[in-house]
Amino acid sequence: MSLYRIVLLTVLTHIAYTGGRVTVSLYALKLGASAFTIGIALALYAALPMLFSVRIGRWIDRVGARRPMLIATVLVTLGSLAPTVSATLPPLFVTAMMVGSMFMLLHIAATQAVGAHAARSAESGDRTRAFSIFSMGLSVSGFTGPVIAGLAIDAFGFPHTFVLLAAFPAIGFAILAATRADAPRRTPAQTTVASRHISDLVGTPRLRAVFGASALLSTAWDLFTFAVPLYAAGLGLSASTIGSIVGTFAIATFAVRVVLPRIVSRVSEWRILTSVFVVAAVAYALLPLGRTAPPLYALAFVLGLFLGMSQPMVLSLLFSHTPAERAAEAVGVRSTLVNASQTFMPLAFGAAGAALGMLPVFWLMAAVMAGGGWMTAKQVR
Repeated sequence: MSLYRIVLLTVLTHIAYTGGRVTVSLYALKLGASAFTIGIALALYAALPMLFSVRIGRWIDRVGARRPMLIATVLVTLGSLAPTVSATLPPLFVTAMMVGSMFMLLHIAATQAVGAHAARSAESGDRTRAFSIFSMGLSVSGFTGPVIAGLAIDAFGFPHTFVLLAAFPAIGFAILAATRADAPRRTPAQTTVASRHISDLVGTPRLRAVFGASALLSTAWDLFTFAVPLYAAGLGLSASTIGSIVGTFAIATFAVRVVLPRIVSRVSEWRILTSVFVVAAVAYALLPLGRTAPPLYALAFVLGLFLGMSQPMVLSLLFSHTPAERAAEAVGVRSTLVNASQTFMPLAFGAAGAALGMLPVFWLMAAVMAGGGWMTAKQVR
């Protein structure tokens, strides 16, 4: 299976994921849910992946990527249809749990397959190029998912929007089922895992720094996708405008990933991550000052430019410091940390937003980003 087909499958499934997060949030808001309840729903996107990502990674190291991708696309399709059964909150929780868990299964498998392509060269620039292409695909779906969701909600209502979103992973399943070739492996299928311990990975200083940076940047990304729609809705903006603001963020991530391999040829990966943390801190400090759509578009674009650089950098560093036979397991460890952030942070953000409003939440994130910049600056030195 080619790199571009792997990216296409991921993009189609990611549309259901990103569009679903916006739709679940706004539908729950329409049904009278509080910010804390919406935080619970969004936390369910990451609850099961937080618990099982490492085991999933080890399984993918053994069986390859194709079978997990088939399972994931089917269940994301079914999970996206759950809210069409009843206009109540419980089906939204089911959607969040199924779509979130199965997209993470597909994401780990796809990342391992992309890493197999990247492993053909030891050059960091080639690794960055492969993961930049992969991340550009996620930027496309990160833009189209929320925009499609926002337009469909305004035009057709929530139930039909969920049906539309379910069509994308269904198309991905059809493409994958028609493809006989397996996704590339980075390791032999007979690799044993009995003697593996997570401490072997997280105990490595460089990998520990990569995992830490990944978790913090994921928190910053999730705060944007969770809090900005609620903040914008509180300002009275329409669903289409909110979807476009989230889409602007994704457009910026795509734009920067096009030129990222050229940037990496001039600036080290750790220096790039340090700049990401610094700019994100400033942007989050300014975000509560945006009371109309234009400044929110501008800040979304700036955040997208810099946070968009983070994922290819983290994945490139992760694969460069990880033993070849443990590639998917390392991705699973990263996924566990990222999903722990995605599970608990929406709860914290929702509780804080309900009690204090979004302004303190944005400023707290600015402080966290400043701390992350200090951590990565140490790696540069």
